[in-house]
Amino acid sequence: MSIASSRQFDLPDEPATLALGAAIARGLQAGVCIHLTGDLGTGKTTLSRGILRGLGFEGRVKSPTYTLVELYVISKLHLYHFDFYRFNDPEEWNDAGFRDLFNGTNICLVEWPEKAGDLLPLPDLKIQLETSPSMGRIATIQAYSPRGQSLLQTLPSVISNAPASNA
Repeated sequence: MSIASSRQFDLPDEPATLALGAAIARGLQAGVCIHLTGDLGTGKTTLSRGILRGLGFEGRVKSPTYTLVELYVISKLHLYHFDFYRFNDPEEWNDAGFRDLFNGTNICLVEWPEKAGDLLPLPDLKIQLETSPSMGRIATIQAYSPRGQSLLQTLPSVISNAPASNA
């Protein structure tokens, strides 16, 4: 997997994480796959909530840790939010029948993609979230496709805080 480019964002608080998600949403198109990595509590679901809010979804956004996947239909767009944290073996991804959802027409946000091993399709973007003692969180975004590169270029150089939204 070769990286076309990479950018880093400081996210001092939850509103900044939501604002980054909203900025990503502005460049999303059907077929985009985003892998979200990072330890527990680093903001993967919060970033997903920001993306969904940026797309205009106003309902509740929850972590799909126990359901494995949540579907959000926004206008004609189908966004699948996956969480593979509970996988014990990559083959569980095949067994769950998710392969057909990664089809070039759906947007797929995947938390804990490493739990699916090499079975998961390559992402357009990989977003690594880490905690920072001085900054809150740091998001490193890497593009792995022309579509991901284009999306990465649409992001502002600095993410400003946005008003907090409801969970």
